[in-house]
Amino acid sequence: MGDLISSLLFQPPPATYLHPTRHFWLESTSGGRIPAFFIERPNAQVTILFSHGNAEDLGMIYDWFNDLARVLRVNIMAYDYTGYGKSMPANISPCEDFCYADIETAYSYLTDVRRIQPEQIVLYGRSLGSGPSCYLASKTAREGRSVAGVILQSPLLSAFRVAFNFRFTMIGDRFPNIDYAPHIKCPVFIVHGTQDEVVPFWHGQDLFMALNQNWRAKPFWVEGAGHNNIEALLRSSGAFVDELSQFLDLHISARLGNISSPQIVPDCVPTALHVMSGVRD
Repeated sequence: MGDLISSLLFQPPPATYLHPTRHFWLESTSGGRIPAFFIERPNAQVTILFSHGNAEDLGMIYDWFNDLARVLRVNIMAYDYTGYGKSMPANISPCEDFCYADIETAYSYLTDVRRIQPEQIVLYGRSLGSGPSCYLASKTAREGRSVAGVILQSPLLSAFRVAFNFRFTMIGDRFPNIDYAPHIKCPVFIVHGTQDEVVPFWHGQDLFMALNQNWRAKPFWVEGAGHNNIEALLRSSGAFVDELSQFLDLHISARLGNISSPQIVPDCVPTALHVMSGVRD
């Protein structure tokens, strides 16, 4: 059962080319070496740490995030999981524990090498990437210094629940985001397509309800969108980027130059609106 789940969860594509000047190497606590990129924008106060889906790697996402960093006025870091892309050793298979080790390695790079404060870091996980993102968000909260926020796009409740609607997390299940969610202590923004054919829409809905009410940012349910076409469906309207920008503006205090612990959603929205109004005046 475990091998079957792993084969469905992890589908690394053939390594996509990414120019050597666009990535660097991290020594993961998993024991391997993983590639990562860091896109830096002038005067950016927020850094997004992105965890990709199960069938993509850095070479496939670099151009999109280079544009997104410019439009959102943020730094963006992304990394490959052990067993993906150009990670070494090349013959190793990805697994849940490696993903957790890899995001912790990337996070340590931001805080220890780049000297970016946790309160300036927003975790962004797409599909499979919701797993390491929820894991790290709950871990930093338990350790007493949470990240600033979390963005989850097409997230799963857990691996087994993609196929079966279990009420409880079963032994051997992977990426139990529903169990991490109640421990997250920062604003969480969930994006999910209502016609998702891979991770059913109700996963996003139930994960939203599993969060502490104080940390539920208004979700973005994308009518008619599937699992892999949200960005493409909304490209012409710009709605996807607008929603991301609004989440950062309303919920991430570092966005406005105030590096402080995350505020609960009922408080941070009026505070942000007041500050932004003062800026406009």
